[in-house]
Amino acid sequence: MFIKMEYSFSCYGHKNIIAKHKTTLEFTKEKNLSLKGDCIVAVNSDFSLQGLKHFIDGLVNNLKNKKIKITLEAITKNKEACIKDTINAEINPNFNDSKEIVIRKTGFVSQRTLAVNSDKSAFELKKELIEFLKNKSNKVAVTIEGK
Repeated sequence: MFIKMEYSFSCYGHKNIIAKHKTTLEFTKEKNLSLKGDCIVAVNSDFSLQGLKHFIDGLVNNLKNKKIKITLEAITKNKEACIKDTINAEINPNFNDSKEIVIRKTGFVSQRTLAVNSDKSAFELKKELIEFLKNKSNKVAVTIEGK
């Protein structure tokens, strides 16, 4: 029997998003961003730590592998011009941060690390998505699925 495991949240752009980091990307609940946060791709995230932990527990208990697909989709008024990108990674079952979600290309884990061994970093996301996220009123939907 196939169990579809999924968790979604939304976040916003910011004028200081540069997405230049080559090994990580991050979503934060913070509303402001300095130019030093070169791995941050979206701010003002509405994820719930409890919701994410429930999702992770479901993955760990129901799937043999811990592979996930993370989809970022621009929420535009004109659905015809939809910008979407995906990241494949492995879940960190010990994720435990209520303010930041970090996705890493390496195997390094901390409580902020939601996923490791990803196939993309902030620098490798579609350039049109990063341009979209440079506007603070632009919103993106993030969906995490167990594979």
